[in-house]
Amino acid sequence: MSVPRGRRPRPASAPAAVLPGPFPSQAWSLSFMCSAGGAPYSEPMTKKQSVTGGKAAYGDGIADVFDAWYGVESSDECLTTLRKLAGDGPVLELGVGTGRVAVPLAASGLQVTGIDASPEMIEQLRAKPGSERITVVQGDLADADVGDEEARFSLITCVDNTLFLLESQEEQVRCFRNVARRLTPGGLFVIEVPARVPRMDEDEHGVFVESVSADRVGLWIVDHNRAEQRMFMQQVSFENGSVRLLPVPVRYAWPAELDLMAQMAGLRLRERWSDWDRTPFSSTSVVNISVYEKPGGGDD
Repeated sequence: MSVPRGRRPRPASAPAAVLPGPFPSQAWSLSFMCSAGGAPYSEPMTKKQSVTGGKAAYGDGIADVFDAWYGVESSDECLTTLRKLAGDGPVLELGVGTGRVAVPLAASGLQVTGIDASPEMIEQLRAKPGSERITVVQGDLADADVGDEEARFSLITCVDNTLFLLESQEEQVRCFRNVARRLTPGGLFVIEVPARVPRMDEDEHGVFVESVSADRVGLWIVDHNRAEQRMFMQQVSFENGSVRLLPVPVRYAWPAELDLMAQMAGLRLRERWSDWDRTPFSSTSVVNISVYEKPGGGDD
C-alpha cells in the first residue's frame, strides 16, 4: 500500500531526525500498509486479522483511519510530477493503499492498475468515487503480478516509503527485477524512500512524536538494528480514550544499494530528487525520490 506524506516526526528528546514510518515522505511516509502483523487498539488480534496476517496486517489495522490521518490524496506536487512522467500511460502503482495516488491519476485520464496486500485497504479504495476506473490486484508488491503476463507499463510507482516494507534485500531485489520485466522500453520506475534514519542513542531505541492535536497523539517507538539495516517500529495512537498499536518492520537501503539493485535488474538511474518539486538530491536530503529507466526508448 502506499503511504501518505505528512508532518515530520520529532524524537521525544533529541534533535529533529528522520523516522521510518507511515507519514509523509518528509519523514518516513508510512504507507507501509503491506507489512507486518498488528492488531488495532489494545484489544487482542481478531480472527480476521490473524488470518490476514503478514504483509497485509498493517494496512488492515489502519485502513479505517488512514485517510483521516494522512489525507485523501497525495500532494499536488507528487501528482503533477507523476502525471508528467507517465506520459500516456499505462501506470502501475505498487502499494496502492486507499488510492491517494491512483484515484487522482485515473481521474486525469490515465489507465491505472494498483497492487496491494491488504483487503481492508482495497475496500477503502473501492468506496471512493472514481475507483471504478482502477484495476486493483490483491498481492505481493515484490511480485508485480497483475494477472496478465503480457501487461506492460510506461510508469511504475512505489512511493511513500513502501519499498522498505519489503523486509529483506532479496525481496527488494526481486521487486526491482519484476518491475523491469513489466516496464515498456524507455519506461520509468519511481521510488520514494527516506534518505536518512533516526539518530538513536547507544541502545538504538527511540521515541518520535508524529502528531499532537486536541483529540489525538501519535508516536513512533523504534528499535534500530544498524548491522542489518532493519527497524522494528510500533506506531502508537492515543485517541478518544483508546490506544491503537501497529507493529511495522522495515528494511532500509541507501541510494548506492538501490542503484545497484536497479542495475542488476537492467535499469539505470535517470534522476534523483529531494522532493516532488525536483530539488536536486544532496548529502543533506531527507527524502530520496529516484527515477529509474529501462533502456530501449528512442533516446538510447
